[in-house]
Amino acid sequence: MYKYQNTINRVEKFTGIGLHSGKKVTVRIAPAPADTGIIFIREDLNNFQIEATVSNVVDTTLCTTLGRDGILIKTVEHFLSAVAAAGIDNLFVFVSGEEMPIMDGSSAPFLYILKEAGICSLNKKKKYLKIKKLIKVSCEDKSAVLEPANDFIISFYLDYNHQLINKQFFSINFSKESYLEHISKARTFGFLHEVEMLRANNLALGGTLENAVVIDKDKVLNKEGLRYKDEFVRHKILDALGDLYLIGYPIIGHYRGIKAGHALNNRLCKKLLQHKECWELIELDDTLLEKFNPFEQLQLAFC
Repeated sequence: MYKYQNTINRVEKFTGIGLHSGKKVTVRIAPAPADTGIIFIREDLNNFQIEATVSNVVDTTLCTTLGRDGILIKTVEHFLSAVAAAGIDNLFVFVSGEEMPIMDGSSAPFLYILKEAGICSLNKKKKYLKIKKLIKVSCEDKSAVLEPANDFIISFYLDYNHQLINKQFFSINFSKESYLEHISKARTFGFLHEVEMLRANNLALGGTLENAVVIDKDKVLNKEGLRYKDEFVRHKILDALGDLYLIGYPIIGHYRGIKAGHALNNRLCKKLLQHKECWELIELDDTLLEKFNPFEQLQLAFC
């Protein structure tokens, strides 16, 4: 499953609401040939294509937005996180508006849809980006790092001045631990006192307790509570994976985020691609596949 590039078996269609636009959107995912990458296609604008690449990131305010020639596709990170975890390299994503649907605020619904579509192996070797030298970006007390490792690991530390979050740390080695179990169900989150400000700026117009964890001064407003006791930091890892996949290849290395967000993740990806001495592209033979098998549990669940 990992030696060759993957796409999906068949077309799947789903609908939802954009978190920031509040508008209903329909998405249709379709198989794509080898070496296509992930391409978003605005069906409402004469099938205008936007490749899911670092160079096409045009905004990182509260979400990751791709764009080209003034045409946008917003909030792509949760979907791309699921696509990365499913090992999908090539995909056409037809969208009826300018924002991907938020679903329940996590990547779990997208994983279900991808499972229904099925995974199809293509007759072209898959390339991995192996980190050779540490590379780092920072801003004040925030930072994002990629460093050499034999597996794919994401570690994240966050620190909010709020009694329900405070300091949280989580680290996951995707070659040994389950994305489906530990990360995919973690939802996006926000603070109640920020809602009016966001909506005044035409953001979070579609946000509800059905698609986000909303935090008040001393409690979580969602009746069901949290899915994980540290759901907040796990969602940051979910976001980071989606942002990193815009590099265009799965990574062999260790990402470490300290209070980082979409902006720093994008800066890190751009800096990495500019510094070619820090990485190399490799293919995995059978021996390497035995040692490096990211998202193995998820792939087994897809079979």
